[in-house]
Amino acid sequence: MSDFAFSLCLKHRVALVTGVGIGRAAAIALARAGAFVGVHFHKSFDGAKDTLDTIKELGGQGMLLQGDLTDEDQANAVVDQLAMQTGHLDILFNNAGSPLRMMPFAEMPLELWRQVFDVNLTSAFLATKRAVPHLRASGHGAIINNLTLSMQTGGSGGAAAYAASKGALQVLTRTLAKELAPAVRTNAIMPGVIETRHHEVYSTPAKLADYRKQTPLARNGTAEEVAQAVVFLASDAASFINGAILDINGGRFLR
Repeated sequence: MSDFAFSLCLKHRVALVTGVGIGRAAAIALARAGAFVGVHFHKSFDGAKDTLDTIKELGGQGMLLQGDLTDEDQANAVVDQLAMQTGHLDILFNNAGSPLRMMPFAEMPLELWRQVFDVNLTSAFLATKRAVPHLRASGHGAIINNLTLSMQTGGSGGAAAYAASKGALQVLTRTLAKELAPAVRTNAIMPGVIETRHHEVYSTPAKLADYRKQTPLARNGTAEEVAQAVVFLASDAASFINGAILDINGGRFLR
C-alpha cells in the first residue's frame, strides 16, 4: 500500500453521516475506507436501511440513527447513541439539508424561511455542538459541511432561503476551523449539479441538460464523486487542510 493510500485509510475511526442523497454515497465510501458509519435518517428509514445493508454486504460496519436534527434533544440523542455504541467519534459529515420548497423571495412566508434555515443550518449547529467533545478527544477529529453552488449563483428561481442558509454554513465552517483547531479540522465541500434525487425533485430534465452544457467537463456530477472528496477531507491525507471550501462542479464555477 502506498503512503498516500495508507493516509486515506479510516480503519478504527467512527463517522456520523447526516441526511440522504449524497449522504448515502458518502456513508458507503467512508465504510469502504474502513470507518464504522452512523447512518442518520429522519423519515427515510427504507433508504437508510438500504445504505446500511449495502455497507454490510461490502464487509463494512455501521448502525442506523433516527432523529430530527432540528430538535436539540433528538440531535443530541443521535450523536450520543453513536458515541456510546462505539466509544468515540472521529468524523462528522453535516450533509442533511433541503430547499424544502422553491418560492420567490417576495412571496416567501417567514415560517418557510425559518424552516429552511433550521434544516440546513440549525441541524449542523446542533449535531456539531454535541459532537465537539468527542471530536476533540479523537486525535483525528474532522468535520465536513456540505454547501451548494447556489451560494455563488443564487440558485435557480426560488432558492433564496436555501442559498442564504448554506452561505451561513460556509461562514460557520470558517469560524469552526479557527475555534476548534488544532484538535479538529473543519472543511466544506461545495458541489455543483450532482444528479441525485435532489435534482429529480427541483430541476427539470431540460434544466439538467442546460447545466451539462454550461459545465466545461460537459456533464453533471455523481454522488460517488462527491463522496470521494468527503473521504479525502476526513482522512490524514488532508491533515494540513483546514477551513477550506472544496469545489466539486466540473468547472462550472471558477473562483
